[in-house]
Amino acid sequence: MATNPKLGDRLSYDGAACTVRFVGEVSGTSGSWLGVEWDDPTRGKHDGSHKGVRYFTCKSKSATAASFVRPTRPAEKPQSFVAAVTEKYASELAKTSVIKFSNKVAEEVGFDKIQRKQAQLSELRVVIVDGARIAVPQFEGDEPISEAFPKIAELDLSRNLFQKVGTVVAICSELSALRSLRLNGNRFQDIPNDEGLNKSEEYLKNIQDLALEETLMSWEEICHVATKFHALTMLSASANQLSLLPEVPFSTLASTLVSLNLEFNHFNTIADIAGLAKLTSLRNLHLKSNSISTITQDSSHSLPEFSTSLKYVDLSYNQVSSWAFVDALPACFPGLTSLRFSHNPIYNNPDPEFSTQSKTITEEAYMFTVGRLANLKALNFGTISASDRQDADMFYLGRIAKHLAAVPESQEAEVIKQHKRYAELCELYGSPVVNRQKEINPAFLEARLITVHFTFQPTSKGDGVVERTTKIPKSFDIYAVKGIAGKLFGARPLSLRLIWETGEWDPVAGFDDEVEDSSDEEEEEEKREAEEAANLVENSQQNNRTGKWIKREAELQDGPRQLGFCVDGLEVKIRVEIR
Repeated sequence: MATNPKLGDRLSYDGAACTVRFVGEVSGTSGSWLGVEWDDPTRGKHDGSHKGVRYFTCKSKSATAASFVRPTRPAEKPQSFVAAVTEKYASELAKTSVIKFSNKVAEEVGFDKIQRKQAQLSELRVVIVDGARIAVPQFEGDEPISEAFPKIAELDLSRNLFQKVGTVVAICSELSALRSLRLNGNRFQDIPNDEGLNKSEEYLKNIQDLALEETLMSWEEICHVATKFHALTMLSASANQLSLLPEVPFSTLASTLVSLNLEFNHFNTIADIAGLAKLTSLRNLHLKSNSISTITQDSSHSLPEFSTSLKYVDLSYNQVSSWAFVDALPACFPGLTSLRFSHNPIYNNPDPEFSTQSKTITEEAYMFTVGRLANLKALNFGTISASDRQDADMFYLGRIAKHLAAVPESQEAEVIKQHKRYAELCELYGSPVVNRQKEINPAFLEARLITVHFTFQPTSKGDGVVERTTKIPKSFDIYAVKGIAGKLFGARPLSLRLIWETGEWDPVAGFDDEVEDSSDEEEEEEKREAEEAANLVENSQQNNRTGKWIKREAELQDGPRQLGFCVDGLEVKIRVEIR
């Protein structure tokens, strides 16, 4: 405990860590106060100001990150790394009772045996001492770290009382087997001038995975630390209030970094992270839960272009509301083959003009995304099979035809401009039929008639399909329509079934397979699945996805309902069948 707390000190009260940001008097009160910023931004009362007077500024942008406490308030005693690990893991051994039968010690099995094994400190490989009030590597009298814990390969030092990154380097310098280091939620100070980082590369050279989440470090500070890890392949810097990544020297990161996590930050455009284009080995980029809505701030600005090594991008839970954003992704990410894009406004409402059934929204969004991105091999953790690709392309082409039919022929070019793959899809599957309805004066008889194309398969073997076309008033009910069909095909009207062939497509299976959003406990599993999806793409493997689409049909049921309310448009196809 700091007997005379000063600016920058790290303290802990009742298990809650904080940083001293102010020491002095507060107007309207007596005596001295400590102004502290809590690591948990919801714990405080204000943001460093009191009754209109600002006493200090917090790193957190939260309005409730700060409090005033008395210097006399007892703070919890900080620990050394050696003491924290020993206290957590060796205490398990003391709690384990020895089982005896006839004065002979029985071998422990199951959970008890695991406890005993974990308590053997020299055998520890995974150590988690988050929130353990660690401030220094060791106190006088502690066993050397290299002798006490020689086999630690994964270490979590999150949410402790470190002031300098150099203190962490001192711990790592004695752990030659260390490969993974988590420093989430710490509040390191004066990072550019931290002498403990000088010549630290030798001690950090074997660490491949580094987590600096919720540290509130700037991008420059994050990179200053990360570049000391010359074998680093995975870096997580989520929840750091980052809104723009300025260009910084990446040093060895440019050729070693494979996966970068920037989730839960404050980016608004892809251009905000354009500096990452120099990471030439980057394969996986996680941008979930930012505020990304456009590629660039201004449409006149040139698009950023990332390395072709980048295969997987997670853009879920952002604010994308235009398919133009998706169309631009291949230009920004020329190597993109795997994407997560769910829970964006455009994905939740993919085609407002024609998407009328809420139950098919997710399926249509899937089809639109796949149809617009020709090189995509995996979407929302699911591999895209050859049949998925063909179904999506054909559905997308059919929907373009609907948009073309909804505008005059003179505006056709404007619609096609919004669909970059239109010419390519026409080349693959043929040009779609555009049924553009001509405008008719509603007062004319023509506006009150529906052109019906009947098709009928006689029951007699050898007879071909019979087709008849006639015009029927909209006001005729289904009984009257069946009467007309009966006369055309020489059949009893009530023995017929009338099937309206809408020409539209419906999903029947396999398009609701997206992994649901994970809880905090499932976060690691989600990342693992993302890696697997990227690997699936890299190896061109395909799963057994069974998504299929069929043309939508609707039977016209017997009753007094008018034909005009049962079908859409002034020209329809109706298939006639014998019951």
